[in-house]
Amino acid sequence: MAFYKENEFTSYRVFETEFSGQKVVFETGKMCGLSNGSVLVKYGGTTVLVNVTASQKPREGVDFFPLSVDFEEKMYSVGKIPGSFIKREGRPTDKAILNSRLVDRPIRPLFPKDMRNDVAVVMTVLSVEPDFLPEIAGMLGTSFALSVSDIPFHGPICGVNVGLVDGNIIVNPNYEQRQKSDLNLTVVGTADKIVMVECGANEVPEDVMLEAIAKGQEVNSQMVAFLAEVQKEIGKQKFEFESKEVDHDMFEAVKEFAIDDIKFALDTDDKNIREARLAPVVDKIHAEFDEKYPENILEIDECIYKLQKYVVRRWLLDDGKRVDGRKMDEIRPLAAEVGLIPRVHGSGMFTRGQTQVLTIATLGPISDSQSLDGIDGETTKRYMHQYNFPSYSVGETRPSRGPGRREIGHGALAERALEPVLPSVEEFPYAMRLVSEVLSSNGSTSQASICGSTLALMDAGVPIKTPVAGISCGLITEGERWDTMLDIQGLEDFFGDMDFKVGGTHKGITAIQVDMKIEGLSLDIIKQALESTREGRIAILDGVMKNAIPEVRPQLSEFAPKMLSIKIPTDKIREVIGSGGKVIQKICAECDVKIDIEEDGAVFVSGINMDNCKRALQIIKTIVMEPEVGAIYKGRVTRLMNFGAFVEIAPGKEGLVHISKLENHRVNRVEDVVNVGDEIFVKITEIDPQGRINLSRKDAMNAIQNQN
Repeated sequence: MAFYKENEFTSYRVFETEFSGQKVVFETGKMCGLSNGSVLVKYGGTTVLVNVTASQKPREGVDFFPLSVDFEEKMYSVGKIPGSFIKREGRPTDKAILNSRLVDRPIRPLFPKDMRNDVAVVMTVLSVEPDFLPEIAGMLGTSFALSVSDIPFHGPICGVNVGLVDGNIIVNPNYEQRQKSDLNLTVVGTADKIVMVECGANEVPEDVMLEAIAKGQEVNSQMVAFLAEVQKEIGKQKFEFESKEVDHDMFEAVKEFAIDDIKFALDTDDKNIREARLAPVVDKIHAEFDEKYPENILEIDECIYKLQKYVVRRWLLDDGKRVDGRKMDEIRPLAAEVGLIPRVHGSGMFTRGQTQVLTIATLGPISDSQSLDGIDGETTKRYMHQYNFPSYSVGETRPSRGPGRREIGHGALAERALEPVLPSVEEFPYAMRLVSEVLSSNGSTSQASICGSTLALMDAGVPIKTPVAGISCGLITEGERWDTMLDIQGLEDFFGDMDFKVGGTHKGITAIQVDMKIEGLSLDIIKQALESTREGRIAILDGVMKNAIPEVRPQLSEFAPKMLSIKIPTDKIREVIGSGGKVIQKICAECDVKIDIEEDGAVFVSGINMDNCKRALQIIKTIVMEPEVGAIYKGRVTRLMNFGAFVEIAPGKEGLVHISKLENHRVNRVEDVVNVGDEIFVKITEIDPQGRINLSRKDAMNAIQNQN
C-alpha cells in the first residue's frame, strides 16, 4: 500500500541556449516553489540557484525602493570546508559583496520608479568550474527569474565578462585566459542599451575599451532576445502594486509656491550654505501645505525633493548651468599634499571642491598579506585598499557601525585602479595596506581616494610604475536630449542620471565603475564619457598631483620595515627552518628580524634596521650555499681546544681554526686570542673528503686588510 504520491513537477521546464560559444541551461519549476521566481542555472560546471521574492504590499513609511541582492558563496561549491572556528559560512566575503553589487546596480534602475514593495534576490552558488564565472551565471539567473516572475521588472538583461589577451578581445574568457588578460571587464545590457560597466584594466586605451564594451553588448543582445522569448512563453502576469508617485496637483502647487526659494537655496557651490538656505524653505512649505494635505504630509517631503530635482535638471538641460557655476567640462578647485602625518609610512591628501580624502599607506612583510577563504582561486592578497566614510564627512551625527557594502565597493574600486601600476613582489617584497579616510564628501569620494592613494604610495617610497588619478562624469537626459558634465558634485550625482567613474594613467584606463538611474546608455554617451574623463584625469595628473610630489621618494620612511629577499633551493628550506624551527628562530632572535619563507623557496627578511636584515640574509646564504674554499665568513666561536677553536660559520656548519692559523705570529694559548662567543672573520682553506672544514683567521684578516 502506497503512503505517498509521486511528485510529477508539472511546471518543470528546461531551456538551453548557446552563450558566447558555451551551452547554458536554465531549469525552472522543480525547486523553490514558493518564490515569486526561481531558476537553476548551469553554465559549464558552474551551477547557481537564483530566487526572487517580493512583499505583497509596501512597509509603512518606506519612501524608497527596498531592493536587496545577496550573492551567497557556499564553500562546498569548490569542495572546501570553511576555515572558520565554527566550520560554516559566516558573513559574506568582500568578493561576495562585490558580486552582489555587480548584480544590484544594473537591475535597480529597471524596476518601476514608484514601486515600494520589498524585493529580494538571492543567488546561491552550488558548484564552481573555474572557466565559468559564478557571478555571470548569477546575473543570467537573476534576469531569468525576474523576467518570468510576477514582479514588475523592465528586463530582461544579460551580463558578460570581457578580456583582452595578446591584443585580442575575448568575450567570457576561460580561467587560463583571464590570468594573462589585460582587461577584466563586465558589461551588462538590455536589448539595445548598456546598463552597467565595471572593469579593472592594465592601462587600456579608450578606443580599445569602447570596442570591448561594444563586443560585450553584442553577446548581451543575443541572450536578451532568448530570455525575452522565454518570458513570453512561461512568464507570469506582473502584479499590480500601490504606486507611490506623488499627486500631480500637489506637486504643481508646491512648485508654484516655492520654486523661486528653491532656486535661491540651491544656487551656491557651498554645501553648508545650501543646506542652511534649504531648511527655512522646507519649514515654509510645510507651514503652507500641511493643513491642506493632512493625510499626505510625507508626500510633501517627496514634492520638495522632486522640486529640487526639477530645478537642477532644468538648469543643466536648458541653460548648461551647474549649481556651483562651473562649465560642463570644468573641474572643481584642486589641492594635493603629501607627508602630512608623522611616523606613518606614507600619507597623501587630495581635495576636489568640498570633497577631501586622506589616505595612509602602511608597509609590512609578505606574511602580513590578507588571507582569503572564498570560492575563487585567490588565497592571499598582498595589496589591500580600504575606504571609510564617517558620518562627519557629510555633516551628520550618527555612530560608526563599520564598513557597509558601499564602503567595500569603493575600496575595491580604488584597489583595482592602482593594482596595474604596483611593483612585483620581486621588485618590492612588501605587503601594502592603504586606508582612505573621507574627511569631507560632496561627490566622487571614490575617485578622490584613487588620487590620495597614489600620493600616499609615492610618499611611502613604493616604486609604482606611474601615477593614477580618478574622476567621474555625470549625465543628464530628457527624451533624445542628453549632455555629460565632468567632475560631478553631490547634487548632480543625486539628481542626475549617471555616475561614470574612471581611474587611469596617461597611457590608459585602469578601472571603471558606472552607476545609473536610467534604463541604459548608448555607445555614443559612453564614448563621450570616456573622452571627457581622460582629459580630466590628465589635467589632475599633470597639474596638482605632479606639483605635490613629482617622483616616488627614493627611500622608505625610517619607520617602515626594511625588507630583503632571496630565492633558495626548495630542498634547502628545511635546513633554514631547522628541527622544530630552531634555526630560523635563532636567526630572528639574534638579528631582531622577521623571516618568511614561501613554498617556492622565496625568503623575505624584514626588520627596522637594515644592517640586521643584511646580517640575517647573509646567515641564510651561508646555510643554503655549499661552503667554498677561499670564501670568507663572519662566524661565532663555539668551542675551544688546545689545538684550536671551532667556529660556526652558519647554523649547522662548523669548522676548525688551528692554533697556527689564529694570528700572524706564534700563539701559545688559544684563549689569548679568542673566547667562546666571539665573532671573528675566517677563511675556508680546505674541505677534506669527509666534508670537514678547515678555517684560517690569519688568512681572513690578511685578505680584509689587503682589500682596504
